[in-house]
Amino acid sequence: MSKVALIVGSGKSLGAFLAKGLADDGYRVVVADLDGEAARKTADEVAHDHGAENVMSIQANAIQEEDVIRMVNAIDDRFGRIDLLVYNAGTATAAKIDSFPLADWHRSLDINLTGYFLCAKEVARIMIRESHGGRIIQINSKSGKVGSKHNSAYSAAKFGGIGLTQSLALDLAEHNITVHSLMLGNLLKSPMFQSLKPQYAVKLGIPEDQVEQAYIDKVPLKRGCEFQDVLNVLKFYASDNASYCTGQSINITGGQVMF
Repeated sequence: MSKVALIVGSGKSLGAFLAKGLADDGYRVVVADLDGEAARKTADEVAHDHGAENVMSIQANAIQEEDVIRMVNAIDDRFGRIDLLVYNAGTATAAKIDSFPLADWHRSLDINLTGYFLCAKEVARIMIRESHGGRIIQINSKSGKVGSKHNSAYSAAKFGGIGLTQSLALDLAEHNITVHSLMLGNLLKSPMFQSLKPQYAVKLGIPEDQVEQAYIDKVPLKRGCEFQDVLNVLKFYASDNASYCTGQSINITGGQVMF
């Protein structure tokens, strides 16, 4: 376990699953989250299986530059390297454009896009210094490729993530650092999706208990995106097997998005 993976937004849900999966794959992992207690809990679970020397937890706010610098410096002090950054922090608010709060617009862009920029910027410094190459992977969404009704801020931020990923890939290619965005389909069992079901029911004009099936019906493979689907693709693009790929936006949508 020599390589170090930083997973931002990994205290719970998908992020925690990815942290555990990367530890299983041989990474030393850093569990970073705004919720420090959640980060510690996930780190404890990783330590139980892989040893406390191979994991650390850290509380950090990804949209505060000083906090991101503090986080990366702490990892550098502990492990001396970062080989993989997974930016998994995200938020969504559903509302029609004529009633969409400006504060929610700014919050979406801050967490979904600016945080990605700040974390990539600081981690890239370590990767460049160490000259081992590296991988930067953003957890994005199909809403970064197709507009999303009542989700203008989320979709705008996710579209921006693709542009940022491509620009980072060009900036960092000379250092053998590759950068990708994973474009997820609907994680139907995730806390984020579940919290938005009442708003989606209004958007679709259907009862709340029919929302999940309505989203499944849109998918050619007729199921929602599972955490394991995301981990499978993440592990490939983080590996040496994908060393000739960079700047890509990879669909994990069951065929719902094909470009």
